[in-house]
Amino acid sequence: MTTFHVLSGANASVSHPSIRKIGIADVFDALRLGLNDFREKPSHYVFLCLIYPIAGAVLITWSAGANMLPLLYPLASGFALIGPVAAIGLYEISRRRELGMDSSWPHALRLHRSPALPSILAVAAVLFVIFIAWLLVAQALYEMIFGTVPPASISAFWNSIIGTEEGWNLILIGNAVGFVFAVVVLSISVVSFPLLLDRDVGAVAAVETSIRATLTNPLPIACWGLIIAAGLVIGSIPVFVGLAVIMPIFGHATWHLYRKLVEPDTTGRQA
Repeated sequence: MTTFHVLSGANASVSHPSIRKIGIADVFDALRLGLNDFREKPSHYVFLCLIYPIAGAVLITWSAGANMLPLLYPLASGFALIGPVAAIGLYEISRRRELGMDSSWPHALRLHRSPALPSILAVAAVLFVIFIAWLLVAQALYEMIFGTVPPASISAFWNSIIGTEEGWNLILIGNAVGFVFAVVVLSISVVSFPLLLDRDVGAVAAVETSIRATLTNPLPIACWGLIIAAGLVIGSIPVFVGLAVIMPIFGHATWHLYRKLVEPDTTGRQA
């Protein structure tokens, strides 16, 4: 790392990469290419993403033991908010495979060598702040509807959520609020991390480019978000174990979606 820069790129300027207009078919093609990357060396990618089922089991145990059952669902669904951070190594694997370079899993753990690391950490910090904000809002919603007394047991908590009008109000309002958080994260992260791995443009340009890509392609990005949401639900059902397969595929597919959304750098790779 030659210089420490966060907001702007290495040349102290803010880049504005050009955005392409894509279609729904491009989204599914990116998903297909991500699946191809996963098939190439699946053991490496499952290893990288075992943190998801492990973290899921830890969250369930911690939430039950600490009388924090009301936060179990927000914590689990919060994976979607911080998932782009955990998938950075997978973007790097896809980038290297695209260039015909060695794409073995140790390269996913060597991101500290990237000159864009400070910018990557800055954008990651933003996502973690959003994640914490989501947890605080979710806790406030629960206490507003049910009060501050924690549920006596898992069964009592479940019955209060499924079997009461207040519980269904919490489900509807909570998911609506969570949807807003998810849209914000999707719009600022759909291409920001792959862009920073590909070019050292700075955090501001990465987030701004991601937002422009979302606004330019609202339907394809919405389709991508729905695919991710459905995949996370399916992968989370067996105690998050399915995420060890779902997350690598989505991670690789995100790289290919970035390639379809952002025009290539004609001046040469900066990062």
